[in-house]
Amino acid sequence: MRKDFLLEPETIFLNHGSFGATPRVVFEAYQQYQRQLETQPVRFFQREAQPALAKAREALGAYLGVDGQDLVFVHNATFGVNAIARSLALGPGDEVLTSDQEYGACNNTWQFLSKKQGFSYVHQSLSFPASSREAIVEEFWRGVNEKTKVIFLSHITSPTAFIFPIEEICARARAHHILTIIDGAHVPGQLDLNLHDLAADVYTGNCHKWLCSPKSAAFLYIHPDKQHLIEPLVVSWGRSVLPQDSLGSQFLDDYSWLGTEDIAAYLSVVDAIHFQKSHNWPLLRQACHERLKLSLNHINALTGLPSYYPDDSFYAQMAIAALPKGTNLAKLKEKLYHDYHIEIPLTEHRGQGFVRISVQVYTSAEDLMALVKALKQELLFAQ
Repeated sequence: MRKDFLLEPETIFLNHGSFGATPRVVFEAYQQYQRQLETQPVRFFQREAQPALAKAREALGAYLGVDGQDLVFVHNATFGVNAIARSLALGPGDEVLTSDQEYGACNNTWQFLSKKQGFSYVHQSLSFPASSREAIVEEFWRGVNEKTKVIFLSHITSPTAFIFPIEEICARARAHHILTIIDGAHVPGQLDLNLHDLAADVYTGNCHKWLCSPKSAAFLYIHPDKQHLIEPLVVSWGRSVLPQDSLGSQFLDDYSWLGTEDIAAYLSVVDAIHFQKSHNWPLLRQACHERLKLSLNHINALTGLPSYYPDDSFYAQMAIAALPKGTNLAKLKEKLYHDYHIEIPLTEHRGQGFVRISVQVYTSAEDLMALVKALKQELLFAQ
């Protein structure tokens, strides 16, 4: 399906996980929304934008298994984390519990607020790889105490591409009256996601990654029982609407018109959902997973290093493979890009270097073998 995407043909693109890639037909729909705006901007913003956003929320809500009235569009998952984190009245004596595998930008958010407000941001170290989902839950829960007010976790981690047992953790937190905030940046489009069944209090996810919408399209879902906690990051027209003009809740009002902004990416999420449904995406996702599993086996055989996953149910279309100790990650990344035309991230966790591989529908077996051959050449050369 490479021809269905806009990616340049000379690059082997194995980094879908960072910013995604958009199919041609979805990008064309996105541009059409932009043209609609520019044709008559006043009509678009004052008459057409809110009904169009409501339709897009309804479609995304159906895709995620919740009412579209309980989610809003935001620019990215980090924005969503900031929106809820900055709204909470946390202070000295309170703790926010997280893992040691979280995304750097979101860590920055919580650390900034913890210094400002006086609460503690606690990283629970987890064995990696864990032996089972149950073991992960138990190990993480050892960090919970009477001061824990919030649990913040990635559904799929960025540095290790590990799928956390979020449903089990949310259930236990709910029983202990602990607020759960889940960063699902990598989840929509990569995993089946039903937010009603997951039952997190707050969930934010990107649509521009694995759902393949244009950039700057994400969502923030807040359970109806917790929507009173959220405040607007930007106070704009939503705070002054007349009762008859309300969208149904202060949450929707506050986040549906943040001033003049290009909402074309939000509207085109509907087209991204339709594109994936029309191509039997669950079947394609499984094929990507199988190609990824095979490439991980090749790399692990090459390096002689073990897999970091108990089994292949702990990753989906993105995974890491360990690199030999002493590998110069920055140098290797540049060599892969400039000498082999391979775009791929190299990450580090607890002093161990990894190559993080993303396999999307446009990724061929030949692309993955090119990576294996390049690593063989460069790692042998380094030795």
